[in-house]
Amino acid sequence: MFGPNCCDDMRIPDTDDPIALFGEWYDEALDCGLKNPTAVTLATANERGRPSARMVLLKGFDAAGFVFYTNNESRKGGQLEANGHAALCFYWPPLDRQVRVEGAVTGVSEAESDAYFATRPRQAQIGAWASDQSRPLASRFELEKRIARFALKFAIGEVPRPPHWSGFRVAPERIEFWLEGAFRLHDRLIFIREDDGWRTERQFP
Repeated sequence: MFGPNCCDDMRIPDTDDPIALFGEWYDEALDCGLKNPTAVTLATANERGRPSARMVLLKGFDAAGFVFYTNNESRKGGQLEANGHAALCFYWPPLDRQVRVEGAVTGVSEAESDAYFATRPRQAQIGAWASDQSRPLASRFELEKRIARFALKFAIGEVPRPPHWSGFRVAPERIEFWLEGAFRLHDRLIFIREDDGWRTERQFP
């Protein structure tokens, strides 16, 4: 039965720092038993505004934005070049939480891309060279041959970062925190970028 305080235990705390709040939620997501807690849906659009979405992995975040890495020549890379805005959607079912981020996208620096690429497993580094991401593949054997060729090419020493592989940063203009509530009475806290600060508002579920 509903009462005046029926939603008190399902409210997102008031704050003026969405990045700090995201950090708290993110840390809890890392510890909640999910196989891929860093997975996030990335939505992009082409030059005609046609949307496309897929999962990527978050590799860093701070006040400047949320970072992921990919093949620049992939479909999403082409869409980000044609339409430099994107949206991210995190969903962590064990925590009944969702975070949505919308904003402009820019490339990260060469140094950032190099530093992250160097931390990847060697097999993943080879894969970045071998895969013509989003292009037609005649057979799995074709991919295996390319992997073998680049493994031989980089058999000795460090694997350099491919010139077509780098990172992108989504600079948030809007962030929404969503907390599932009983009877679909969810809590939604919205942050909207204004000048150098944030305006907050709560919205009906």
